[in-house]
Parts: sequence; structure tokens; C-alpha cells
Amino acid sequence: MSLFSTGLSGLNAAQVALQTAGTNVSNVYTPGYNRQVAQLGETLPAGGGVQVNDVERQFNQYIASQLNAATSRSSALETYSTQASQIDNLLADSDSGLAPLMQSFFSSMQDLAGAPSDPAARQGVIGTADTLTGQFRAFDSYLDDMQSGINGQIRDEVTQINNTADQLAKLNRQISLTKAKTGDIPNNLLNQRDHMVATLSERLDVSLSVQDGDTYNVMLGNGQPLVAGNRSYTLEAVPSSADPSRTVVAYNDPGGSQVELRDSTFEGGTLGGLMTFRRETLDKTQNQLGQMALSLAAGFNDQHRAGQDLNGDQGGDFFAIGGPTVFSDDTNQGNASITSAVFSDVSQVTSGDYELRYDGSSSKFSITRLDTGAKLDSGDVAWDSSSGKLSFDGVTLTLDDPSQLQNGDVYQLQPTRNLAGTLENVIHDTSKIAASAHVAANISTSTGSGSSLSVDSVTVGQGFKLPPDGAPLNLQVNTVNSDGSFELGNAAGGKLGAEVLLNGEAVSDPTAVTLGAGDKLTVDGVALTFSGTPVSGDTVQIKQDPAAGDNTNALALQNLQNADLVGGKASLNESYASMVSDVGNRTNVVKANLDAQNTLTEQLTQVQQSESGVNLDEEAANLIRFQQYYQANAKVIQTASTVFDSILGIR
Repeated sequence: MSLFSTGLSGLNAAQVALQTAGTNVSNVYTPGYNRQVAQLGETLPAGGGVQVNDVERQFNQYIASQLNAATSRSSALETYSTQASQIDNLLADSDSGLAPLMQSFFSSMQDLAGAPSDPAARQGVIGTADTLTGQFRAFDSYLDDMQSGINGQIRDEVTQINNTADQLAKLNRQISLTKAKTGDIPNNLLNQRDHMVATLSERLDVSLSVQDGDTYNVMLGNGQPLVAGNRSYTLEAVPSSADPSRTVVAYNDPGGSQVELRDSTFEGGTLGGLMTFRRETLDKTQNQLGQMALSLAAGFNDQHRAGQDLNGDQGGDFFAIGGPTVFSDDTNQGNASITSAVFSDVSQVTSGDYELRYDGSSSKFSITRLDTGAKLDSGDVAWDSSSGKLSFDGVTLTLDDPSQLQNGDVYQLQPTRNLAGTLENVIHDTSKIAASAHVAANISTSTGSGSSLSVDSVTVGQGFKLPPDGAPLNLQVNTVNSDGSFELGNAAGGKLGAEVLLNGEAVSDPTAVTLGAGDKLTVDGVALTFSGTPVSGDTVQIKQDPAAGDNTNALALQNLQNADLVGGKASLNESYASMVSDVGNRTNVVKANLDAQNTLTEQLTQVQQSESGVNLDEEAANLIRFQQYYQANAKVIQTASTVFDSILGIR
């Protein structure tokens, strides 16, 4: 090879190297750009010159995959943290939270107990009840808005995912065509494609496989293809078949059918963060708030019905609240529908949602708690196929026609979801507040000394009235047994009442009932519990008209503040504190995980940038180096020209 050719090849190589360095500098802030390096080699077979073998893109697939996975997890945690912090701030607010309002409500009951006939005290109870129920509804409305916001964000994310997947498929095709036509590697298209994969990873967790060395296939977490070669498959945001108020993601498979995906399919990216937050925190908080509202309403109503208002009438319901929510799955083959859902025992109601699946082979329902995944034991589920009644965990459902059930039919029960939004105070007339006892029990001790018999509590059923025409009922201690229990009989002779129950069970011989410590006696709907040491002849007189100014029921209503109303295990304040603590702990855990994940993502980003990123100092040095390289090769050509001229001059 001549000296001219050698110098010329060097000029061309220097020009390509300068252009490559200039391209790197120009794209230093371009998202997804990977640094390029001109690879030089000796000219073959003659040798003596230089050629540009390739302009190589500095890209490491392994590091990129690690970074995409880390970015996906960071995006999910960031989304979760942002949403959970809103609930945490709402519940924990010391001024607008429920805790101070519940305290204020029960304080007004204390004022009422101190002056049961005072109109101002009665109006104070109504006012604080209105404020408390209004805050319950406001909280539920806020959480409902969050549910709607999650639905909207899921739709937006799905739209962006579909657009990105479509662009990925088109880039796969363009890259293949460019390679086939020119034989060159289109670095700019490769950068765009890898940037699309990174963008997709911010929205959901995907796995990537490279086919034939240059085609990207992208799969969802469950293995279903999202991009396969030059074809993309779309996701769709649709109403859930189990709960139409809830937006879920469906997959349009290659066969043209639509498959609804479980929320747990998505764990990474913004979409996964939204799904996980809704499943773990939003649903749980709304259900717990509804359980609190239900427990408050049921417990307060039961006790209020045991009292008597200023008009001499038995107390009615103080609060109104809705009932359980049931959805029939759209995929059900049977035509049976649930026409009624009521609470049979509020103390047994949980804050979980349930899936009810009918098993045609056994003609029974399988009940699964959706929050824990645990199945209820068959002994805890009562199913009467003749009446169509299904009972479990304090809820009773009624099906219109059980014969229309088909194997695999599914229903979803939400016992307490949205209940807080239905809670309201229904008493606005101060005279309707039942502050006094509807039935009073007075102890008359016998002549013998040493009696300390007392009645711990007196409750009555709805609409109770002592027969005949409210005449008092007198119970007398006939015999005191050696074990301390005692026999009660009617002081006037005859039966104790039309119906006598001992601890909820009917008494076979109501003329005499043996009572022990802690036993509950129910006579004609009046339930009594006793304590103390009786003596024969002690008399308990039950009468309907309490004394003027009686505050027995107001005190009982006030004491509900510390009663285990919620699930039979916790008071209202304890339940609310537990809910606030749970949300706060979950929020803190997510924030801690986010900090750790961001640190890992930053480290991987630095590793990726050290290999693929543009360093301006390095590129500036390269520009000087390749400029000198260009000038040196120009000097070679100049020298060759001088030598050639000298040869011509000799002639």
C-alpha cells in the first residue's frame, strides 16, 4: 500500500473517530443514549493502512436488566409510599381524626348522665353524634375518592403500557429491516429500543428475552407475552367480574380472547404499586373503618333500646347504617342471586372480604377470606339449601332460588366496605334520647342480715312491655344453696313469666331457677345478671317506670366507650388506634424499603453509566487526541507528496 493510501485511510479513521466523539458529546443528555466507540483495525490483506471495523455501542445487557428490575421495584414502592402517606396523614391528624370526635361524643353522654332531663345536655349529644357520623362519612368519601383515583390511574398506566409495547414491536421490525438492507447496526434504533424497555419497566415488572441475537421478546410476570417480535399484545382496563366498581387489568391473548388478570400478577412498576397499595392498605383501611362504624351503631342501638325516653317509650335506634355488599360474578353459569344480606351477630363480623364458591359435587359453599387467603372450616359455615340461607362470621345471606346454582358459581361478599359512608344519626328530637332505664330492678332484702344481693345489669328487648299492662314482676330468693347459688321463684306464686331463659337456653321448669355467679336470667325479655350474697326471702322487683331523673341507661351508653364492641375484642378507641398504627407502620416500612431500593438503583445506575454513559472530560480528551491523529495523518500525506515531488524533480 502506498504512503498516500496509508495516510488517507488514517484521515478517514480519524474523521469517523471525531464524528463518534462529537455524537457522544451532543447526546450527553439524551435519555437512553449509550456511548459509542469507533473500533479501528489494520487494513487487510495488504496491511499498512487502518480501517474502521465498527462503531460499537457500549451496552451491557446484564447490567441493563438488573437496573430495569431495580427501577421497577423503586417505582412500585414510590407509588405505594405516595398513596399510603395520604391515608396515614388523614387518620393520624390530631385535630380532624376520629379519636377526638369519639371522645367528644362520649363526653356528651357523660354530661347527659349528669343531667338526664336537661335539654342542653340532650342537644349536646345530638350535636356531637352528628359531627361524629359526618366525619365517618367524610373519611369514607375520601377513601372512595382514592378508590376512584386508583381506577383512573390504572387506566392511564395501561394506555401508556400499550403504547410503549406497540413502539417496541415496531422498533424490532425496523432494526431487522435495517440490518437486512444495509448490513449496518442501527445504534440509534437499538438505543431507542432499550430505552423503551427501561420505560416499560417503570410501569410494570416484565422479563426480557433476546431472540436470534437482535429481537426483543417481552413477557409479563406470569409469562404471557407482551411483545413477541414485531407483534404486541394489548392490556385492557376493565371492570372486575367479581366487583364492577373495581378496575382491573385484562390481557388480550393471541387467540383473541380476553383474560382477567389477578392483581397479584403485577408487583413491580407504577401499576404494581397501585395494585399492591389498593389490596394491602386501601381496602383494609376502608373495611376496618366500616367495621368500626357498624360496631358503634349496633352496640349503641342495642343499649339505647334498653332505655326509656322522656315520652315514656322504649328507646329506638340511635344510628342508621347500611348492610353487607354482595356481588355476583359475571362469569357465573347459574341464575341464582343473593336477594338479602343482613348482620346476624355483629360481634362476629370481621373486616375481611370473602369469596363464596359453590361446589356442585358437595352442594355446599366454600368460603375464602380474600385478605388472608384462609378457607373457613365447614363447621363455621351454615348452609340450608331448602331455605337458601347461608350464614358465617356474623352474616346471613339469602339466595332466591338455590336450585339455579351451578358448579363454580362465585359471589363476593364485602361485609363492611363503604359502611362508614352510610352511618348517620337518626335522632334529632331531644325527647327521643333514652337516658333512663326502661325497666328498673330494685332489691328488697329480707329481715335476715348479711344480704348483699345486687343486680349488675338489666336489659330488655325491642318493644318489651311487662304484663299485664306494665304491672311489676317480683322475683323472690326461695333457697340459697351450699355452693352459693340460689333459687328464684315468683313471690306471688305461679310461673316466673311467659318465657324464661338461663344463659340463652330455655328453662324446662320456670317455677324455680337455680342461679350461680355470672349467670344471666331472662324473664319475658328482661335480662338480669346478679352478684353478691343473697339470703332467703330477698326480693327483686322489676317495674317498667323508672324514677324521675333516672340516668341508668345514659351511664350504660357512656360505658360503651370502653366496651369491646369491635369484633368482641376491642373498644372503639382501641380499634381506631390499631388501625392508625397499622397504616403508620406499613407506611414507614414502605418508606424504609424505598430508601434501600433507591440506594441500590442509584448504585446500578452508576455502574451502568460508568460503562454506557458519556463522560464529557473523556470525550474532550478524545476530540483533542483524534484531532492530533487527523493532523498526523495529514502530515503523512504531505510527506508523501513531498517525496513524490522530489522524485519528479530528479527526472
